[in-house]
Amino acid sequence: MYDDHYGLSGRPFQLTPDPDFWFDTATHRKAMAYLGYGLSQGEGFVVITGEPGTGKTTLMGHLLAEIDRERLNVLKLVSTQIAADDLLRMVCAGLDIDSVGMSKAEMLSAIERGLHTVARSGRRTLLIVDEAQALPIDSLEELRMLSNFQAGGYPLLQIFLMGQPEFRQTLSDQRLEQLRQRVIAMHHLAPIDTDEVEPYLIHRLSCVGWRGKPRFTNDAISSMHRWSGGVPRRLNQLASRVMLFGAIERIDTFSGHDVAAVIADLDSDTAPLRAVPTRAFEERFPEREAKPVAVDLPRATPEPAPSAATIPERLERRIGDAALNRRIGELEQQLQQQDAALRRVLTLLVDWVETGATPSRPDIASLHGTAA
Repeated sequence: MYDDHYGLSGRPFQLTPDPDFWFDTATHRKAMAYLGYGLSQGEGFVVITGEPGTGKTTLMGHLLAEIDRERLNVLKLVSTQIAADDLLRMVCAGLDIDSVGMSKAEMLSAIERGLHTVARSGRRTLLIVDEAQALPIDSLEELRMLSNFQAGGYPLLQIFLMGQPEFRQTLSDQRLEQLRQRVIAMHHLAPIDTDEVEPYLIHRLSCVGWRGKPRFTNDAISSMHRWSGGVPRRLNQLASRVMLFGAIERIDTFSGHDVAAVIADLDSDTAPLRAVPTRAFEERFPEREAKPVAVDLPRATPEPAPSAATIPERLERRIGDAALNRRIGELEQQLQQQDAALRRVLTLLVDWVETGATPSRPDIASLHGTAA
């Protein structure tokens, strides 16, 4: 949309890396110098690190556009936590070697033969590994072993490692001491400076037919650098939105105020949703303002704890009840015994009357006991 409004032939601030938009900042110029030095040496490792969006992929694309493919055979791998064996298979594929069913030893032999074949054609082999911070230690060690292949005292393989800043910490592992000794150059891509922002914007606009419209004031450029932190990808993101805003609002010269409006819009895109009404909503609909509501809930009445005075009374009452029950049981037992004795006496008396026999001494004793 904005490319039509400003008469451009394409999108100058696309987020996809494109070496056609290469801009030679101080940090990228230094990185190119290290890569060129590494190519002139023809051996060892060159390590380039940088935060996401600082232009590592664009840097490598620019390098590949500059080298002579007739003298250099380039293999490029993008690492996503590749295991050592899978890494060897990817190198085999780059050398047109069918590794299906091969063991590790067979793959190493095949890779060495493939590197010799390339060397006999008058070319050297360059292996570029992007996102190297994802490589396990074993895979990095496998790369070091590949760098050992030689022909007549000359190395057959050179390796460039591109990664995020944490890759430097990985390299500090004591298990990679031998690999570190083979690093001939290392550079970290820094963010671009404030005074490089305007030339950067003009360069990318010029690549798509810019004719002086739009323009950016100094305060607009300062705001763009401050928000992006000098990271090219974030700068592209902001510049693209600024130009879209300008096409909608018919703006040809962007001020700091215009950039601030776009930054606020960008920040709101990633801001978390609020669970409460905004101030503007409350001012527009005051009758909808939430008010606290008092609710009276019934309260449970706890049972009063027994006082110290009632506890002995309860104990005494319980003790008295137990004694009374025991006494009643004893009286009932005595009544049963007396009833049984009376029945026996009556039985003896009836027998005595009917038969005229004299009761025996035990029976007389029981009669006296009953009487008592």
